[in-house]
Order: sequence, then structure tokens, then C-alpha cells
Amino acid sequence: MWSACAGAIAALAMVLPGSQAAAQQKTEISLSRQPGIFYMPSHIMEKHKLIEKHAASLGVPGVTTKWINLSGGGAQTDALLAGSVDILNTGTGNLLLLWDRTRGGVKGIVATSAQPMTLISRDPNIKSIKDFGPNDKIAVPTVKVSTQAIVLQIAASEIFGADQWSKLDASTVQLGHPDAYVAMSNAQHEVRNHFAIPPFTFLELKNIPGAHVVLSSPDVMGGPLSQAQFFTTTKFADANPKIVQAVRDATKEAQDLIRSDTKAAVEIYKEVTGDKTSVDDLLAWLKEPGMMEWNLQPQGTMKFAAHLFKVGTLKTMPKAWTDYYLPVAHDLKGN
Repeated sequence: MWSACAGAIAALAMVLPGSQAAAQQKTEISLSRQPGIFYMPSHIMEKHKLIEKHAASLGVPGVTTKWINLSGGGAQTDALLAGSVDILNTGTGNLLLLWDRTRGGVKGIVATSAQPMTLISRDPNIKSIKDFGPNDKIAVPTVKVSTQAIVLQIAASEIFGADQWSKLDASTVQLGHPDAYVAMSNAQHEVRNHFAIPPFTFLELKNIPGAHVVLSSPDVMGGPLSQAQFFTTTKFADANPKIVQAVRDATKEAQDLIRSDTKAAVEIYKEVTGDKTSVDDLLAWLKEPGMMEWNLQPQGTMKFAAHLFKVGTLKTMPKAWTDYYLPVAHDLKGN
């Protein structure tokens, strides 16, 4: 992904810090996200037009939003670099890599969710990551840079040794979560392993014969890890501070609704996404450990950054999470 985007990153850097280019305030805002329950706050924000509501209350009437669904974080970062979206809602790895490559020209707004990611296998011979052989394929949203791919690297470094962090990189293949679920459901498909997010985690464990858990992200990270957060360019943020504040306020309102009326939130998720999973199943899954981690503050991201810096993926080690988040979030107790 990064070699393909080198030109786009260089072009983006020209209009980031230090540039004399004038940014324009916008009222038509485009946002992208991936499939899955992780992104439920965004579905509520879309349904109830919460960004529009909070922007108006901040003195910016007439805002409209366009939500774009993309299969992985890599596709979303490509879209941001190309200028076709204003704000992304995707993983920590993509935020950190863009922050680093643009020298601070891309930063987070707020986190949206930190539910567990789970490495699922339908191969009876694979009980731990020690059992993966050279021909075993692991589906991740974006090879090398997705949150799942990097958590896999951290796990490999802990199991095989610090210098073996990339041992499983060659086994990863790029598939969006819906496509990975289809592959896992096909007994003849070469992909028998998927680093999944909800609801695909639960769908696979429920519907795929022999599907079982190999590891989960809290086991690797020692706690929750923000998998979804809103982020944008500092150029956009500087030109649209009230929109950025409206995104924070809208996110909080959506997260509060999930906690206070989970059934209503689930029904909105189903309506917006077209997910055919029953309300009862979704509500049951949200009662599983770690599934109500809907928080504005980033969680586990500095450990993530430390790994990326150690292996040379990040050229700059942030001193604190506030280095790669906008001031709108700095009052939060993140890590």
C-alpha cells in the first residue's frame, strides 16, 4: 500500500504544516468507515444526523454529510490522500502511519470503539500462532498496516522473539471482513483463518464448522485497543474547527445512546447497514466481554506506536498520544 501511495503522500504533505495553501471551510462533509459493529456510533450519527445537529448548535448551519463504506483501512487512507473524503473512521495503525508519513499532517479527532479483535481459525491443527505454517493464509483488512496485521506482529514478537515480529507477515492476505467471512464459510477456500472484528467474529464462531479462537487483541495488548477512531488532515481541522468539535460531540451522543438504549442502537445499525443478524443475537453479542468499549479516549495506542517505531515502520516515536490527536481530544485520559 505505502509504495503505491508514495506520490499521494508527497502531494498531501505539500499542503500540510508549513504550506501557504489556504484551506477552505466546508459544509459538505464526506466521511468513510468499514463494515462491522465497531462502527455502530457512525451509523447512529448518520441516522440521526448528529454531526449536522451539533454543527448547527455551534453556529455552522446547513452542514450535510456523506458516509462512504470502504472494505478496509487501506482503501480509506487512499481516499483521504486522494482528497475524496474529509474524515476517516478506521484503525490505529492507519492513523499512526499517516501521522508519521505526513509529519503530523494527519491527526485523530476522537476514538469511537475498542472492542476485541479475534483471530479465528477453522483449521483443527491451528490452536495457537505457533501452529501456522508457510501455506496457512490469514485474512486481514490490509496487509502489514491494518490494526489486525500489527497486533499479529506484536503477538509474533512476544511468542517467537523480538526479532521475529514479521514472521507471520507472509501468511497474511488482504480481504475485507465480509469477503473474509465468505472465504471462511467455503470449506474449499485456501483462507482458513481470519483476524475478525464483530459481528464477523460471532458469525464465524456460530456458523462455520470447526471455527475456534486462536487469540484475541486484549490478550496481546494487555487491555482494550482502539480499533476505530475519527481522523483527518490538520489542514481540514484548521479550516473547520467547529466541524471537528461537532464530530466529537456527535460521537459522544452516539456512544451514550449505545449504552443507554442498546436495543435502539442495534436497530439503527441493522437499518443503516442492512445486516440480517437478529436483534437478539446482536444484543447477546454486545453482552460479551469487552463489547461495550465505546469511548472517546484512545486506548492502547502508545503500545501500538512503540512497536511500530521499534520495527522501523514509524520514523518518529510520539512522546504521548496527544502528539497524533488534535487538541479537541487533549482533555481526555487516553493512552
